[in-house]
Amino acid sequence: MVRPITTAIQHRDFNRDFSGTSAGLQGARAAVTATAAAGAFPVLQRGERLPSGIDYLPADPEHVLWGRLPCAGDKPVAVVAPGERIVVDTVSHEGILADQGSDPVAFFGRYGVEPGQVLADAVEITARGRRSPGDGPHVVTGPIAVAGARPGDLLAVRTERLELRAPYGVISTRHGRGVLADDPQLGGDYHTFCSVTAGPDGRWLGTLPERRDPNARTGQVSFPLAPFLGIVGVATDTPTRANSVPPGPHGGNVDIRLLTPGSTLFLPVQVPEALLYVGDPHYAQGNGEVALTAFEAPLRAQLGVDLLPRELVAEELAGVAGPFAAGHGLLVPTGLDADLNEALRRCVRNAVALLGAVSGLEARQAYLYLSAAADFQVSQAVDLVAGVHGELRVADFAVENAPGPVARRILERAR
Repeated sequence: MVRPITTAIQHRDFNRDFSGTSAGLQGARAAVTATAAAGAFPVLQRGERLPSGIDYLPADPEHVLWGRLPCAGDKPVAVVAPGERIVVDTVSHEGILADQGSDPVAFFGRYGVEPGQVLADAVEITARGRRSPGDGPHVVTGPIAVAGARPGDLLAVRTERLELRAPYGVISTRHGRGVLADDPQLGGDYHTFCSVTAGPDGRWLGTLPERRDPNARTGQVSFPLAPFLGIVGVATDTPTRANSVPPGPHGGNVDIRLLTPGSTLFLPVQVPEALLYVGDPHYAQGNGEVALTAFEAPLRAQLGVDLLPRELVAEELAGVAGPFAAGHGLLVPTGLDADLNEALRRCVRNAVALLGAVSGLEARQAYLYLSAAADFQVSQAVDLVAGVHGELRVADFAVENAPGPVARRILERAR
């Protein structure tokens, strides 16, 4: 079970903390100031610098699954009640996989990382070797029981705070899974080590190593960080554990870059107690995630959970299928399918239904509104099941008198 915090250091680590106080991706990028003189910072090992008064789940080997997602028969490793928070450590799969040597100390050592600056939980997970060749790559922390959750309820998972656990990570393409996997120049298996550095304004940046064409005139490539969890999901109502790669009605590997602090992901509960899990931590990702991975690197997450009862969900959200999100002034419906065009169609259908549920807008008017004013983005095109998400501005329609209690709760999370 989850260990209660008894001896936490009661201060916030502003050097690496991304909180939900700023709006949108720009807010997430601006939420951290590098007060240290140097770009690098020490790794955040398990149990270090914990907030007080919140239960904590470390990413120990006993608390994670590697390559598979929880199913109906799995036992929870922690319990949280609706309305409560939990702090969860996550570990990146990059640097621990077999094709990288199954030795994170040696792998990251090639890039100048000292052994003490490699996460101990990543080393221990690798040493246990509990991943089979046919499994996905991801390490997921959980499952976490949500007390009282029933199938048909809607689980609301709010990302309140994220902390960078390491000043480095990896971006990779492999296994013929990038969008341009068949390109003779860009296909194949390769990766780049990526450092976290301090920008001129004191914000953290991801910085690529200087590998350039000798005739090129470009300087060093850096980009702003906007951390989020690529995997947030609930257990499937199946007797066996699903592969960690494809997303589905359970959520899982949705890879929606808008899920930065201040956002809420809504997940249809499949099994009693929901069995929540998180993983696939990202420091930054572009829509599409075209090469295969994002800037993969470990995070500590502070999450808040709540439940919307199935009776009200069935009444108000009957036409909305699968997960959706809210936050930063947006409603974010999703569509998932192996065919990208069908994923888009599903997302638009869900957008029409979601608009009707929260604003009372008639379906044809909603459809026309979406064509004029909403954006639909490819979340990712590389996870076997493609994902599309919509960006619907709450400010565009009158929502003072939302049709029902579920709609009001969703809109509260969107603002």
